[in-house]
Parts: sequence; structure tokens; C-alpha cells
Amino acid sequence: MDKKQVKERIEKLKEEIRHHSYLYHVLDQPEISDSAFDTLKNELEELELKFPDLVTLDSPTQRVSGEALDKFRKFKHPAPMLSFNDAFSKEEMEEWFERNEKIVKNFDKDGYYCELKIDGLAIELIYDNGILKTGATRGDGEIGEDVTQNLKTVGSIPLKLFGEFPKKLIVRGEVFLDKKEFQKINKKLEKKREKIYANPRNLAAGSVRQLDAKITADRHLDSFAYSLITDLGQRVHEDEHKTLKAFDFKTNPNNRFCKNLKEVEEFKNYWEKNREKLGYEIDGIVVIINDNDVFKKLGVVGKAPRGAIAYKFSPKEATTIIEDVVWQVGRTGVLTPVAVLKPVNLGGIKISHATLHNFDEIERLGVKIGDTVIVRRAGDVIPDIVKPLKELRTGKEKEIKPPSKCPVCGSKVIRPEGEVAYRCADKNCGAILRRQIYHFVSRSAFDVVGVGPKIIDRFLDEGLIGDAADLFSLKEEDIRYLERFAEKSASNIVSSIQSKKEIGLERFLYALGIPQVGEETAFDLAKHLGSLEKIKSASPEELKKIRDIGTKVAESIYKWLRGKRNLGFLEKLKKTGIKIIKERERKINPKIKDKTFVFTGELDTISREAAKEKVRELGGDISSSISKETDFVIVGSEPGSKYDKAKKLGVKILNENEFLKMIK
Repeated sequence: MDKKQVKERIEKLKEEIRHHSYLYHVLDQPEISDSAFDTLKNELEELELKFPDLVTLDSPTQRVSGEALDKFRKFKHPAPMLSFNDAFSKEEMEEWFERNEKIVKNFDKDGYYCELKIDGLAIELIYDNGILKTGATRGDGEIGEDVTQNLKTVGSIPLKLFGEFPKKLIVRGEVFLDKKEFQKINKKLEKKREKIYANPRNLAAGSVRQLDAKITADRHLDSFAYSLITDLGQRVHEDEHKTLKAFDFKTNPNNRFCKNLKEVEEFKNYWEKNREKLGYEIDGIVVIINDNDVFKKLGVVGKAPRGAIAYKFSPKEATTIIEDVVWQVGRTGVLTPVAVLKPVNLGGIKISHATLHNFDEIERLGVKIGDTVIVRRAGDVIPDIVKPLKELRTGKEKEIKPPSKCPVCGSKVIRPEGEVAYRCADKNCGAILRRQIYHFVSRSAFDVVGVGPKIIDRFLDEGLIGDAADLFSLKEEDIRYLERFAEKSASNIVSSIQSKKEIGLERFLYALGIPQVGEETAFDLAKHLGSLEKIKSASPEELKKIRDIGTKVAESIYKWLRGKRNLGFLEKLKKTGIKIIKERERKINPKIKDKTFVFTGELDTISREAAKEKVRELGGDISSSISKETDFVIVGSEPGSKYDKAKKLGVKILNENEFLKMIK
């Protein structure tokens, strides 16, 4: 972008951030996730760092939080309550280090003090002669809200100091709500048919801002103190925590000293993996220069100290820009639109593509090329687009149109009546064949280790295979003389393929790639009919008697198993030595037998696939959709719409720990 475009982008970002900041901090009614808001703010900070002459006094980076509410008495802080700039990666932390090193050489000689970044509400506490006189919110950093009476209801905030204390003591910290209390309060609100809160942070903020202190008391808020503003001779920040603890303030026992950025990275990575073990929400760590004198020397940029930074966990949602849309051809010929994104860090990896699913989804979202969008990644699936931020449009965005020709073979693209998907009309399209073989060797199918898309592409390009069955006829000498294939790698590939000649019926059925037959349908077919021959001879009416198999799916199975080309492929597999074996005997659990499970959200201690497999082993069934017949919905972090539907239908909901106890 040239400077003019940067200036336009900055103005658009400022307006969008102000809008969401007001909703979040003042009204406690956010429209987008914290992580999506953070990436908008981070983009603005990065642009302003590169173009400091474009920083204006009205920029959101020059203020801390929302305005003080009118219903509380305003309170001017004795010293500004600053906010922190954010970092989302190791590279950004190194850039922060380099910026500080230019100002104060060897600035981290006393290391860093790292604190868990609680997702709560920042507060200031002022004690006169050991008695709590004032408790205030941060507000805009200069002026906050006097919420003394409400903060007095928080049990972890001392009303009176003990021991030796100065005449005046100023302390800062965080008020928050633990996860169990959050769920408990939301359940009560739901029963009363009142509005529920989106997250514990909003509920904590709403509780502190109650005009009736009895309501605040009923919310059972908690608090950690993390900063001592009064000068008691503390040389390093770590000493402040020790002093606060001595004054009977509650401090976070998980905070720790780190001597260098390597230890900071280890601390951050540990808590990113283990945050679910905590009873409260955290969204990163705060990294603070331990030496207080150096911290002061580094000064302030905007309203953020240079000597501290919020090192955020990898977001599950972020904002970025759609640079283009490409159409991929799947194994059944379906064309899927994929957004090409400006690379963004999401869930710990750089994301440059996100699925748009189908053209109906494009129209539903109203998304265009050039839009700033919120992208989400739950688990290990390809990211998808949540929504466009239309307020950031410049007028140069382009409509997305479905292609008239297949992007691979150039054949006509059709949209069969009654279907959402566009398809390549040529059933022999090269892209379809490639995708079918990729699917055939995938983990849930034949699980051929070491044979991925790149190797399959090479075999196809060299004419070594014409379909998946040909893989089982490959010899070492076929591969060994190909460029970049050594004798050992050729041997390993052939051994890996040959080791997969025996396979269970459900995996075999899934590997065939029959349209509309996923893992669950393949499992149900294997469970109810027991053999490939019985499935081949079953009529559509017989197939429809199986749970979750409707008219369309039954017809798809029936038609595929009578196709001349498909029958030839099955015979070819048989000739290569493929044997369908009985699955290992299942240890039936009476609590799980014949019960239907649906999963939503990301599981932390077990993969979604492993969890499903365990349910099947114990005699249960898996479904991808929720109905009144569903017995259990297993909810992980970041659950989708299935969670809401389960609540509406009154389906039993289990968290991950409850599910793990059930399957033990």
C-alpha cells in the first residue's frame, strides 16, 4: 500500500475499533470476539509504528479503554492506568526486544516478570491509613468509575491492611469471575429468560458496574493484585508481588520470573497448552521488564509503556483481507470456493486460505474480494470465514462469481437441480481422480503413512498409477529411479503401501469415496449389514432402514455399487490382494451402548477422531447433527451452533472431563 492507501486504511480501522470498543467496554455488548478485536487493534498499531506521522490524538491506540459510565461518580487516577500493546508471535516479541534495546542497552539484565493475563476488569485500590477508601475501574486511563461499594463485596480484596503499612497505598489488579461461577450465573439468567453474558469478562464487568452492591456480592467475584504504585523502595517488579502478598493481597501463584526471552517463550507456550487446567480464563501473558528504573527510562508510547507487552495466545479468530478466490475441484467433482487471504496468525500457524464452502454461503455472507473478514479456526480443520466487516469497505471490492468452466480440465460447470454445489461435468476430470486417491490413502481410510498428495501427484504425472488400486502393484524399481527418490525411500513407500492390504469394512467403505458416505454412514453400513456383498445386494428400501440413511444417501450408495467403472475398481482391488477383515471385538459399555453422541468445539486432551473411535468401540453411535433422538452432546472449547441447539432441545450436554470419565 502507498501512503495514501495506508492513511485511508488507518481511518477505517480507527472507526471500526471505536465502534467495537464502545460496545465492548462501555455497553458490555460485544459483536465480535476478543481475538478478532485484538487483530484489528494490532493491525492499526503496526501501521502507526511504520508511519508515526499518521498517528493522531484521536486514535484508539492513544487511549486505554472505554469512557466512564454516567451512573457512577468519576474518579481521576493519581497516575495514568496504562494499557499494553499486543504481540502474537515470537517474531513480534523479538521486534519489541530490538526496539527497547535501541533505547536502553542491556535493558533486560534483570530479566522479565511474567504474569498470566487474566480476562477480567482492571481496577485501582486506594488505602488511607490501612483502610480501603476508593476502588475504581480503569475507564479511559485518566478517569475511571468509583465502584468502591461494589469492590468491597469481593472477598479477596482486603478492606483493612495488617502489619506495617504506609499512610497511603495505591494498588492495581484485576477483578474476574471463574468459569464455574460464570456458567452458574448464566444458567440462572437463562431460566429467568434474561439475556446471558458472552464471556466471563463481560459478566465480571457487568457485575462491578451494578448500582445495587447486593447483586455484585451475589456474583462471587475474585481478584488478583499485580502492581504496587506507591513507592516503597521496590527495585524490581517481582518485589511488588512479594510486598502485595505480605499486605494480604491475593496474588497469582502462577506468575514467575524469566531471565530471558527463551524462558518467556517457554512460559507462554506452557500456559497456552495448559490454560484449561485453570479455573479462570486467560488470553495470554503479560511480560514486564523486571528492573523498575529501566521500565521508567523506556517511557511510554501513546498510552502503552514500552517496558511491558501483552503476549497473546494464538487467536482462534482473527481479521484479515480476502485477496482472491480460487475454486478447488473435489473427489466427487464439486467445486469449492477457497478464499486466498493476506497471511494471518491463527491457532498457532500462518493461515493464507479459508473455505467459503459453496456459492450459497458466499451469498449468505455477502462477502467480496478485497473485504476485511473475520476468520475462525476450530481444531485442525481448514479455517472458514465468519463474516465480512462491511464498514471497512473502500468501494474497490469485487463480486465473487462462480466459474463457467472447470479450473482444471476446462469442461463445463453445472449446478444440478436441487443441489447447492457447482460441479465439473467431466467425470474423468484429472482433479477428481487426484482427490479420490488423496482420500483413499487418508488417515480415516487406508491410512497409508508416508504417501501424501505430493507423492501421489508425482506417481500420476509419471504414469505409474491410473487409480488408487495401482498403488498396491508398485514395485521398488518403479520408484527408485525417479529423481529425488533414493533406494531407501522407495523401499519405505512400497512397504508402507503393502502393510495396508488388510482393512476393516467401515474404513474400506469410507475409502471408496461414495458420494454422501462419510465416516458415520460407513460405520453404520458396516455395523448393520456386516459385509461388502450384503451392502452390494441391498435395495434402496433396505438401505433406508439404517439409521441416518435417507432417500438421497440410499440412492447414492445403490447407484455407485452398480456402476460398471466402480465394480471394475472393486475387482481390481481384490486382485491386488486387498482383504476386508473383521474389526476387533468391541468392549461394550452399557452406559454408551446404542447411545448417540454429537461433538462440537475443540477437545484439549483427546482428538475429535480418537474420541469418536472410542465411542464406537464401546458400542455407541456418532452423529454429525442434533435432534431430539441425540443422547449426548460433547462440548469442547469454542463450540458452534450445535451447542445452542442442544440447549434448546434439552439434550444432555457433557464437557470434556465428564465425557472422559464416562468412557474410562
